[in-house]
Amino acid sequence: MAEYKAPLRDMRFLLDEVFKVDQLWKDMPELNGLTLDDACMILEEGAKICEKELFPLNRSGDEEECRIEGDQVFTPKGFKEAYQTFAANGWTGLGGNSEYGGQGMPKMVTLLFEEMMFAANSSFTLYPSLTAGGCMALDKHASQALKDTYLANMYEGKWAGTMCLTEPHCGTDLGIMRTKAVEQEDGSYDITGTKIFITGGEHDLTENIVHLVLAKLPDAPAGTRGISLFLVPKFLVNEDGSLGERNGAAVGSIEHKMGIKASATCVMNFDGAKGWLVGELNKGLAAMFTMMNYERLTIGLQGLASGDMSYQHAVEYAKDRGQGRAATGAKAPRAAADPIIVHGDVRRMLLTMRVLNEAGRAFGLYVGKALDAAKFHPDQAERERSSALVELLTPVAKAFFSDRGLESCVLGQQVFGGHGYIREWGVEQLVRDVRIAQIYEGTNGIQALDLMGRKTVRAKGALLAVFAEEINQAATVWESDERLAPFVAELKAGLDCLNKTTQFILDSVANDPDLISASAVEYLDLVGYVSYAYMWLKILSSAKQGLEGSEASFYETKFELANFYFKRIYPRVHTLVKTIESGADSVMRLADDRF
Repeated sequence: MAEYKAPLRDMRFLLDEVFKVDQLWKDMPELNGLTLDDACMILEEGAKICEKELFPLNRSGDEEECRIEGDQVFTPKGFKEAYQTFAANGWTGLGGNSEYGGQGMPKMVTLLFEEMMFAANSSFTLYPSLTAGGCMALDKHASQALKDTYLANMYEGKWAGTMCLTEPHCGTDLGIMRTKAVEQEDGSYDITGTKIFITGGEHDLTENIVHLVLAKLPDAPAGTRGISLFLVPKFLVNEDGSLGERNGAAVGSIEHKMGIKASATCVMNFDGAKGWLVGELNKGLAAMFTMMNYERLTIGLQGLASGDMSYQHAVEYAKDRGQGRAATGAKAPRAAADPIIVHGDVRRMLLTMRVLNEAGRAFGLYVGKALDAAKFHPDQAERERSSALVELLTPVAKAFFSDRGLESCVLGQQVFGGHGYIREWGVEQLVRDVRIAQIYEGTNGIQALDLMGRKTVRAKGALLAVFAEEINQAATVWESDERLAPFVAELKAGLDCLNKTTQFILDSVANDPDLISASAVEYLDLVGYVSYAYMWLKILSSAKQGLEGSEASFYETKFELANFYFKRIYPRVHTLVKTIESGADSVMRLADDRF
């Protein structure tokens, strides 16, 4: 079984040569002079903990799983010690507000570390990632008193965080939630209700767990307009900062799942638990969504990372496993058979995985750059433009990364043949683990509805126009380059398909209202493949500069990979366009009682 090796060379290439972060970060004074070398040093240290501490626990954690004893959940052997090491080295606060002990790193840095973590051990990664998301919501919306009490301990890794949204009867439709909040004389609230699917709702990694709970006051407006957000700690905190008595928040059970088995997915019962309002009354969903753009990108990275780990497993196996002979004659005549990497179908699978992984990593950084610019850029116009890109592309990143991640994990398993179905090789675990990324943090179908319904139709194509204009401007520069011109022509053709399809949707939806729900997934994929094509051109325009240097093979490989993407993957856009333009009739016409 392959050992995980973080793709540090490719990460540095993207940060330095493609996104030119030294100049980018100079324009953001709040980053306090962060440099490329600083970021690479952080990632090198992060790679060590992922490779040496987290990856060795991945399979054992899957086999042992979490266990519940009474009101306590225990993580698998080694997890608590690894978490303590992880926290002691400052990783729990990597992207946190420096005023409370965080490291203040931009998303472009934290997302690369998150990719490494998910590749090494998805189950472990969920614990600190939920804490980071909780910190983000508190930092943005909580009172000063709450921030002073909770943030430093959460950034330090002494306390963990959760998000408590889903209930047994409501998932996407949060407006019908039943969890109740009743105001008390001291300004706190009694929280009563049940939440399900709560990642890290109970565990043994930290001294305290800080739950962010969505609930409604008895007289709150109906629907989502009546949701408020509350901080509900496992242990109450005394005035001196020490932990007090146990709060009325307890685990009811843990789920036994298909994958991520070392992540404690809990049913949480709140029985008159003491909580404090975060933000404004009835504005809880908006407060929670402050962190969702970051969290959804993070969960998309689970798909990307799993795909990269799958590739690492598969390519090592393909170079070692002997079966048959190459179609053009024996490549290893002294051996009983050639390694399977000589076979066209195996190469197809490996190349598909790699081109999706590398374009995905670039696209993740592109969205991370937009998140950072929306937060840190001193120019208001650039902040607004970046916010528009974030709004448009966040659902794409979450869904497209995780869909392609599952595709890559299945392909990796297929490279192994029968051995891919056997637990000892580790690739079947990747398939099981990555599958959840298409479901939580908003299912991929919901992401697609958000993209096509809210971000495209409701916005009348304005958000897409911002992205398309940027691509067109870049293409105008690139198409004058003889080496890039053929790829640019393909990019522009795909963008033209996307623009025309978007206009078709805008023109058709009034007469075909089911078009959005019937075609949203295909539309998201269309945006995804065009986005990846744009990433490949950004990669090539930078790689071209290194073709004559000492690492020429590294840069030439980028051109070979892009060639495969444009010839064998990008043509998928034409099928997607045809599917969308067929309308909703074939989906909706069959009577319900005939299913």
